[in-house]
Amino acid sequence: MNLSFFDQFSSPSLLGIPLILISMTFPALLLPSQNNRWITSRLSTLQLWLVNLITKQLMMPLNKKGHKWALILTSLMVFLLLTNLLGLLPYTFTPTTQLSMNLALAIPLWLATVLTGLRNQPSASLGHLLPEGTPTPLIPALILIETTSLLIRPLALGVRLTANLTAGHLLIQLISTATTALLPTMPTVSLLTLLILLLLTILEVAVAMIQAYVFVLLLSLYLQENI
Repeated sequence: MNLSFFDQFSSPSLLGIPLILISMTFPALLLPSQNNRWITSRLSTLQLWLVNLITKQLMMPLNKKGHKWALILTSLMVFLLLTNLLGLLPYTFTPTTQLSMNLALAIPLWLATVLTGLRNQPSASLGHLLPEGTPTPLIPALILIETTSLLIRPLALGVRLTANLTAGHLLIQLISTATTALLPTMPTVSLLTLLILLLLTILEVAVAMIQAYVFVLLLSLYLQENI
C-alpha cells in the first residue's frame, strides 16, 4: 500500500519507451500559434499580458546587461508554471517531481551565470569567496565555506522544487484516499475530508505557481551577482 503512493512519480513508459519527453513538450501545445496579427483572441491577449508581467518581475532585479537573459528566463518560467499546473490534473504525470530533470535545468543555467561572471568580472566574482576584512587565520576556512555554498546552489534549486511538489502530491493522494475509504462508513467525516482536500488543492495550485517563480527568481539573482 505504501509503495502505491509513489507510483505516480514513476516515469510513464509505452513499450519500454519513456514518455517523459512527451509530457515535457505538452505545455507548448497549449500556447496559441503565431500568425500575422498581433492580437487574435482574448486568449492571446491574456497570454501576452501574462508573459509581459512575468518578464517585468524577473527583469526588475537585473541591470541592462542582464536583460539579454529575458527570453531564457521567461521561457523557463512559463514552462515550469504550465508543467506544475498540468501535473495537478487527474491521471497526469508531473516531470518536475523528478530530481534529475530539475537538476538538468538548474545546473546548466547556474553554471552559465558563474561562467558569465568569471568572463566579465573575474576579480569581483572570485572576491565573493573571501569577504573583505577577513582575519588571516580564517581565510582558508571561509574560502572553503563560500565555495561549498556556491556549489550547492543548483542542488538547492532542484531539491526545493522537487520536495515541494512531491509533498503536495502525496498529501492530495493521502487525503483523497481517506475520503474514499470513509465515505461508506462515515459520510460526515468523509465530507469534512473532502473540504480539506479542496482547500489543499487550492493551496497546491498556489505552491505550483510560487515554486516556478522562486526557481527562476533565484536564477536571476545569481545572474545579477555576476554581471
